[in-house]
Amino acid sequence: MKTFPNKILTKSQAEQALDTAVALVRQNLPLYTDHCQNHSSVHDIYPQCENNQWTCGFWPGEVWLSYERTSDAAFKNTALTLVDSFLYRIENKIEVDHHDMGFLYSPSCVAAYKLTGSEKGRRAAILAADQLCTRFQEKGSFFQAWGPLGAKDNYRYIIDCLLNVPLLYWASETTGDAHYAELAHRHVTTCLANSIRPDGSTYHTFFMDPVTGAPVRGATCQGYKDDSCWARGQAWGVYGTAISYRYTKRPEYLEAFRRVLSYYLDRLPEDLIPYWDMTFTEGDTEPRDSSSASIVACGLLEAAKYANPDQAAEYTLLAAQMLGSVAEHYAVRQGPQGIGLVRHGTYSKKSPYNTCTPEGVDECVSWGDYFYMEGLTRLTKDWTLYW
Repeated sequence: MKTFPNKILTKSQAEQALDTAVALVRQNLPLYTDHCQNHSSVHDIYPQCENNQWTCGFWPGEVWLSYERTSDAAFKNTALTLVDSFLYRIENKIEVDHHDMGFLYSPSCVAAYKLTGSEKGRRAAILAADQLCTRFQEKGSFFQAWGPLGAKDNYRYIIDCLLNVPLLYWASETTGDAHYAELAHRHVTTCLANSIRPDGSTYHTFFMDPVTGAPVRGATCQGYKDDSCWARGQAWGVYGTAISYRYTKRPEYLEAFRRVLSYYLDRLPEDLIPYWDMTFTEGDTEPRDSSSASIVACGLLEAAKYANPDQAAEYTLLAAQMLGSVAEHYAVRQGPQGIGLVRHGTYSKKSPYNTCTPEGVDECVSWGDYFYMEGLTRLTKDWTLYW
């Protein structure tokens, strides 16, 4: 496996970086207790938004991680206030006709149940799992990402869903109903069969035939072009396969993890922070995506639990180097109320070949902040994941 000479973040340095992040979260509580945090910042400051975006679950996750670090009731109270909002959202079906239930409800409501025994959190998360199940397409065995169910132009899934299906594994564990986990496994099997190219790179999105369920073609919405490799999608592949292995212990999931990780590492610039698409390499002037580095670091630290001692040490070293680079060169140390935690993320970068709406380019992004804190937390203790 490719190695790097970068600085390794020690446990004490990870604790210091985490405390800096927690202080920023504390500063931002007044803004994002009765409101949610926008998906990405504007000049490093997050606008407030209603609880109607697919990204709204990440800020509560940061608050729960801050509560774990400090045991301060101020964090717990804010997070539980947000749980009320998430329960209201799923009960009233507010902007939930898509697959992102895991992103919304795992770091907000599953976390609330695991940390405090919140029955509201449990109820909201199970309702979200039920909602995700309504997106499952029997023809093709996958969760349709967006759009009217069955519509030919949206009969597809995206690699991001590897971080949504852990909600279903959890739902099976907490309810005893194996159906949730069965659908999760079927989706992951479809994804790994089609979304990973022979070289270990990944497609962002993959179309299936609505009549036969057969695979049709890979494409991109947020990557540079259809045959390139969107960095955050590759990162979802790394972490998502590690989590799926955690729940199932299926060896093919771990093999997929190794393949997508190997490609990711081979395309990294020297500071271990990828460009927003991995078609770009050292010396390019394209924006970076710091969020991908933190996501991959979390995947490495999860996979280390199931590897032999030498491999586990290698994975942990790589994660500590990646998070060390984020902490040293990308993390925010102080700033005004509303500021994010990690700069130089990329939400949606327009290219001549994709269909995305340009926004959140070279900004803080809410999931980047969350996974940075999760990675630091993983380095400081034996953490019980929210996913």
